[in-house]
Amino acid sequence: MKRFKKPILIIILAVSVLMGCSAIKTSYRVTKKVVKGTIWTVKGAYELTAGTTKLVYSVGKFTFEVIRAPLDWPLMNDDIEAIDGLPVKEAIRQGRVKNSPYTVKGKRYYPMSVAKARNYRATGIASWYGHETLRQKDGHMTANGEKFSPYALTAAHKHLPLPTNVKVTNLSNNRSIIVRVNDRGPFPSSHNPNSGKRVIDLSMAAAKKLGFYKKGTARVRVEVVS
Repeated sequence: MKRFKKPILIIILAVSVLMGCSAIKTSYRVTKKVVKGTIWTVKGAYELTAGTTKLVYSVGKFTFEVIRAPLDWPLMNDDIEAIDGLPVKEAIRQGRVKNSPYTVKGKRYYPMSVAKARNYRATGIASWYGHETLRQKDGHMTANGEKFSPYALTAAHKHLPLPTNVKVTNLSNNRSIIVRVNDRGPFPSSHNPNSGKRVIDLSMAAAKKLGFYKKGTARVRVEVVS
């Protein structure tokens, strides 16, 4: 496989802070195995920090708006019982969700490290979730405390650190997009125990862009890009 030199990407953090606005500029190196044959440019920091309520960043042509959700909002997946041994909302408040172990219906899940996630690549079935939020007035939060929007390009994954940017390719039509993994799932459900075998759960907007919104599922390839 052809090797690429490690490019230096400039990250510019533009955040809305409760006491005002600030900007931080720094640089970092991206591992050479980002996505086979492609080097993705990440512009902007993509993790909310203490005091940050909103940020905007882009990966290639895809732009993401991240908003911190109020802690009293319900979770998208209320089957999550604990994160890092703490009540879910307390773990979110303390910022202990990135790759902390968590429990769903008595089963403990162990997310991978950030270093291991850089080389993550998997093929499997994708589904989409969040249709119920279209009919509900109040907002919902993801497992890392972000506002969920069915119109944003986001996803849920059982084992990737939160957040992580991934490239998802629909293998039936070769359409590809970048999504932000900021939630946990998919898990087995009472009416469909096999749903837990799916590799990723996408937002409605992501499913539409990949061309499987009406079908409900698709065989995809998932690759970490940051």
